Amino acid sequence: MVDSGVRKSQLFSESIPLKFIQVGPKRYFLVEDFMAEEIYNFPVNSSDVFVASFPKSGTTWTQELVWLLENGLDYDTAKSTSLAKRFPFLEISMFPAMEKPIYPLTIDDIRKMPSPRYIKTHLPLSLLPLNLLDKTKVVYIARDPRDVAISFFHHNRLMRIMSQNTDFKTYWNYFINNEVLWAPYFAHVLEAWEKRNHPNLLFLFYEELSKDLPAVIRRVAKFLGKEVTEEQVQKLNEHLDFKNFKKNKTVNFEEFQESGVFTKGSGFVRRGKVGGWRDDFDEEMTEQAEKWIADNLRGTDFRFPHF
Repeated sequence: MVDSGVRKSQLFSESIPLKFIQVGPKRYFLVEDFMAEEIYNFPVNSSDVFVASFPKSGTTWTQELVWLLENGLDYDTAKSTSLAKRFPFLEISMFPAMEKPIYPLTIDDIRKMPSPRYIKTHLPLSLLPLNLLDKTKVVYIARDPRDVAISFFHHNRLMRIMSQNTDFKTYWNYFINNEVLWAPYFAHVLEAWEKRNHPNLLFLFYEELSKDLPAVIRRVAKFLGKEVTEEQVQKLNEHLDFKNFKKNKTVNFEEFQESGVFTKGSGFVRRGKVGGWRDDFDEEMTEQAEKWIADNLRGTDFRFPHF
């Protein structure tokens, strides 16, 4: 179901020609050019691996982890080839501002990639191919929505699609009212949580990666059917350690800065701090967030890990 009511949003810059629609029973907030039918009918291969998430939940971190485990810990290629090329973004073609001749940018381009394919998406499971979990493996990562909102706010500035005059408090109110891309947040996460026991889905929390990355590396390796030695775990842990990850040019999408898609001089990987939201939320926002989270989790067994 696609809402026929195309509309603008005051949150986004007038210089970026984005219009929005709401899709499906849960009314996911997406751009007008969202190709629902093409994505829903995307042919999935058994050798594909998807990394899915609501934006700014640790997607890039998880992609690099998955790609290296799937590709024999090939650090040379990982350090020389952009993650955007190794692990393309399924729905990137719905953003006119991203249409630069850098990497596979259409669904058809990704469809034609040789197997095995590694595919990133921010779409909820209900908008992905119907047979996705029957055919291939999906790693889903979730993060405290307060940290997600802070990170997504800065990401929108990086991409220059949001008015630079917008402050975080204004953005936060759009976020909790489901008027940011890929919202509603809780519907997105809970769809995956309901499938957490499916043998082809691994549900991770960002906070787990931050607290005990070696343990997560072992879990992901087991899920993917890969054997890793303790020495390999430690080397991968060092590669993915946030202080090193933040300096890694192939995951920071520097080529998008050069092409003018991202603001120059700004890193794609920012702070990565668990609980960093406390630095930006005032008392009113903190109380508002607690109520919003409690209301959305009422009647579910989903809880965020707090370390």
